[in-house]
Amino acid sequence: MPLIQVDMFEGRGPEIKREFVEAMTRETCRVLKCEPGAVQIILRDVKKSDWASSGVLWSEKK
Repeated sequence: MPLIQVDMFEGRGPEIKREFVEAMTRETCRVLKCEPGAVQIILRDVKKSDWASSGVLWSEKK
């Protein structure tokens, strides 16, 4: 059973998330030759103030 975990910045609505998980499930099934019921996806919304790259918080990037 594939388990896909996606961390992304908060702010996307349910319609976008729905479209994303449908596409991820479809492509996972195509590549891994599995049934949609086997695919699990966890979406985690992260605040920009809780995410950093190269020592800089995303909330402080220009």
